[in-house]
Amino acid sequence: MTTAIVKAKINGLAVEVPAGTTILDAATKAHVKIPTLCKHPDLEASAGCGICIVRVNGSNKLLRACCTEIEQGMEITTHDSEIVEVRRTVLELILANHPNDCLQCGRNNNCELQRLAADFGIREVPFPHFLPAFGMIRDYSTGTIILDAEKCIKCGRCVDVCQNIQNVWALNFVGRGVKIRIAPAGDIVLGESPCVKCGQCSAHCPTGAITEYDNTRDVWEALYDPDKYCIVQIAPAVRVAVGEAFGFEPGTNLTKKLYSVLRRIGFKTVFDTNFSADLTIMEEATEFVQRFAHGKGALPLITSCCPAWVDFMEKYETDMIDNFSTCKSPQQMMGAMTKTYYAEQQGLPPEKIFMVSIMPCTAKKFEIQRSRDMSSSGVQDTDVVLTTRELSRMIKQSGIDFVNLPDDSPDHIMGDYTGAGTIFAATGGVMEAAIRTAYYFVTGENLADVNIEAVRGLQGVKEGEVDIRGTTVKVAVAHGLANVEYVLDKVRKAKEDGKEPPYHFIEVMACPGGCVGGGGQPYGVTDEIRLKRAEGIYQDDADHEIRCSHDNPMIQKIYADYLGKPGSEKSHHLLHTKYVSRPLYTK
Repeated sequence: MTTAIVKAKINGLAVEVPAGTTILDAATKAHVKIPTLCKHPDLEASAGCGICIVRVNGSNKLLRACCTEIEQGMEITTHDSEIVEVRRTVLELILANHPNDCLQCGRNNNCELQRLAADFGIREVPFPHFLPAFGMIRDYSTGTIILDAEKCIKCGRCVDVCQNIQNVWALNFVGRGVKIRIAPAGDIVLGESPCVKCGQCSAHCPTGAITEYDNTRDVWEALYDPDKYCIVQIAPAVRVAVGEAFGFEPGTNLTKKLYSVLRRIGFKTVFDTNFSADLTIMEEATEFVQRFAHGKGALPLITSCCPAWVDFMEKYETDMIDNFSTCKSPQQMMGAMTKTYYAEQQGLPPEKIFMVSIMPCTAKKFEIQRSRDMSSSGVQDTDVVLTTRELSRMIKQSGIDFVNLPDDSPDHIMGDYTGAGTIFAATGGVMEAAIRTAYYFVTGENLADVNIEAVRGLQGVKEGEVDIRGTTVKVAVAHGLANVEYVLDKVRKAKEDGKEPPYHFIEVMACPGGCVGGGGQPYGVTDEIRLKRAEGIYQDDADHEIRCSHDNPMIQKIYADYLGKPGSEKSHHLLHTKYVSRPLYTK
């Protein structure tokens, strides 16, 4: 069916767009920038702030461009003296109820409200400054993200993403009038709510009202402590996003610059989480083959690398616990191996090692203390997690010229990785990497074509089939927690009807786009940016001579020297975990 085309004019420029296009999107296509504050490309328009007003057909009535569809023959004015003055007044009113502490704010120089205030040249606010009195201004209760009620501008983005994209419903509007604010339902602290710490609220917040819990001081103190041996690992998604803070295009792969800057900052050993992603695949593919080929465990097998998804499953989907892979995430496998295998190799006491993890994810801060299994080495396996945003700040604090830094290499003992390890960063990547190795475990041969296109891309749910010597493996990939229910309901329905499961293997990532769109990645994420980051990841995979985890020589060595084989007793002690049902509310 052909979509109708609407012809109109924007500031005298002729535009042709499909019917149903908003004025805001039509203006963008015409290279006209209408300012916005409450609108985010991921979310439906709420028309909350009024910054995006425009004039239509010379009328005195001003319409909001974010939620008004363009119509045939419209003549739209996006900027005139009255429109600019109204926008300035809206900003002044918001600033009248906003703290004046930009220098102490986590979003200083990266705040959408601050940027608009600068664009409009606001130097004074003509309205009385009034900050409502809240019982608790800042909520630190999760240890992963911080809510600051004073900085909230009531745009509703965090509520929208939490309820409609993530289906968690931890955040809501509480109170009325000038005292309305964002908080968990019942006005409890976030740590007592269903929050799964995914951080998508912080990624979509336009101001400093929701930020990650900053652990950079802990890391600096450890680096300056002569009694600590500081080791760092870098997650797959960090390498294609960190450059955005330094002027690089999204998707630029800066792996070797990261190795270099982390050594200069002071880390004694630099590992790559891509290596432990390969290790994860060895364990998870073994687990899948045991369940699929030998009937040892429930099907479908569901991946467990995403800590926000693990938290969600333990709270909302407890009937699926038996289907969950027992494998720890690559972060936790690296922590365990560092404080056992590497510690023994170097003659280091595990308690002297300070393991820092650079992740695209705020939930990883929660994961390091999720259960006693996260201390399988005898001490806490990973000590501190920094997000990509925190790492960017540390690099700037260090005074190192990151942009012009020469390349370096990781410590090869747990730094060398395959293409399969790096694609963990994108939605579908864990599935693709696992299938590559599961195919080998069953057939003794590698896939002729290791690229599994059916599980790539940003479609919310992706379904496909893989042929293993005449046996069909049905797979599904879901990202963004609101998409999970569709997949799991199909599994439940088949079980109720006494039928074969619709899938054999399911991957879930909490964040839209997977880790490339994680809650700790640089601000301003859109699908366009997610795709660019994913392209950088898939290019890294394609550039590798070795693209299957089981072919990694260092993986083969760690099993030969220490673990024995995938699924061994030692592997289960160090690299696997258990799950329990958790209450939605803890009070």
